[in-house]
Amino acid sequence: MKNKISILSEKKQQIALGGGEARVKAQHARGKLTARERIEKLLDHGSFVELSAFCTHRSGDFGLGNQQHPGDAVVTGCGTIDGRKVFVYAQDFTVLGGSISEVVGQKVRQVMEMAIDSGAPLVAVNDSGGARIQEGVASLCGVGDILLLNALASGAIPQISIIVGPSAGGAVYGPALTDFVFMVRGMGQMYITGPDVVKAVTGEEVTHEALGGADTHAKKSGVAHFTTNTEVECFEQVRRLLSFLPSSFDKEVPRLPSKKGAETHHDDALNSIVPDDPRKAYDMKKVITTVVDNGDFMEVQAAFAPNMIVGFGRLDGQSVGFIAQQPNYLAGVIDINAAVKAARFVRFCDAFNIPLVSFVDVPGFLPGVDQEHGGIIRHGAKLIYAYAEATVPKITVITRKAYGGAYIVMSSRHLRGDINLAWPCAEIAVMGAEGAVAVIHRKRIAEAVDQKAERDLCVAEYRDKFDNPYQAAAMGYVDDVIIPAETRAHLIKSLRVLAGKKARNPAKKHGNIPL
Repeated sequence: MKNKISILSEKKQQIALGGGEARVKAQHARGKLTARERIEKLLDHGSFVELSAFCTHRSGDFGLGNQQHPGDAVVTGCGTIDGRKVFVYAQDFTVLGGSISEVVGQKVRQVMEMAIDSGAPLVAVNDSGGARIQEGVASLCGVGDILLLNALASGAIPQISIIVGPSAGGAVYGPALTDFVFMVRGMGQMYITGPDVVKAVTGEEVTHEALGGADTHAKKSGVAHFTTNTEVECFEQVRRLLSFLPSSFDKEVPRLPSKKGAETHHDDALNSIVPDDPRKAYDMKKVITTVVDNGDFMEVQAAFAPNMIVGFGRLDGQSVGFIAQQPNYLAGVIDINAAVKAARFVRFCDAFNIPLVSFVDVPGFLPGVDQEHGGIIRHGAKLIYAYAEATVPKITVITRKAYGGAYIVMSSRHLRGDINLAWPCAEIAVMGAEGAVAVIHRKRIAEAVDQKAERDLCVAEYRDKFDNPYQAAAMGYVDDVIIPAETRAHLIKSLRVLAGKKARNPAKKHGNIPL
């Protein structure tokens, strides 16, 4: 037995070294942690339980028979984050570049199935060149198994991807199928085809970072939800995000202890945050950070479509999803990217029973040939679909403009918004005053002796009638007009009113969201 234990100890040491000391040193020389080091920093200390550590690939082609390492190119298992169970897998770049083999797919499939069955989040740490070319279709089987389970797990458990190295080829769709993607700048890269293939096919020359780096995907493609400067910072932010999320769709949303007097909170700064001039901007993030607990707001996709704000905060200890226009950018109009960004966030919150709070200051959808030809109709319809289908508590606060179809889209009563509130400066109408009078009073203005004076008079009459929330309130589309300083108190009371809400959609297999 003593000899057998000695052999076991040697094998365990070999497993811990991944691809060997030389490759571990090379990984560190790149400024990168190893797979096991990453798991150790992500999870609660000492909580990791590894699975299938002795698995090795079964291919002997192209010299692979001489490159067998216990565990192959992925480390899988289970641990805890803040005491809550989490399943995790980390691709090991020190073993054949972290490439996905048939056995890697088998190991990942095991841990994903366990996560689904246990109702616990899944965190994937990606650092891989993609499918293992030497294994041919067997490696594609491994990739396919992962993609299948990514799709099946969607809406059942939260799925988070961390990109701390390359993620290329068909395997990159795995992170894209998950709920949130974190990328480390200067380290994580995602693309279907790399720079060499791009140059060979299109003649374009592009660097790895420009093609698929963190900032590219955070600002341009929207693939990355969060970016950080270091791996350690990234893991800290993943832990923070999970603190807002339930472990699965049928688990309770995390809640911190309530604070006495939260429902009577006032902040007079909100009474003056909206400028008197309707054409002037203000920062909607200040509104959100003012109303959430301790000013703690975790924004999602902050660099992508900044005219729309989405993210997580807490109200009286309860996790809440926030959606809002940002008047500081493009006046808060809804364009293609903003609609897609908000729609996906709404659907995530609805899938995991996280209440929604929408702050509305929207002059409309962005006009233009590029938007129309780019499909603003079908992309805007995604946001309508998401809000309409959502059955979680939905609270809306109109802070200023709410015009036309954009008013309807933003969790209005007409899309089953549960409690709709408005500030006294809210403007709820088909369109802004200047545009409206140009249509309905065109003849009257044209026939006037002083056309400017007549136009100004018409605009004043229109604003007197529509540039306020009271007509909508009189028709039952706004439940209450509130003092801005009391917004936090009203939101907390509204959440208490809606606690235990049970809503059902019509019976069907599933809907057909506009694509």
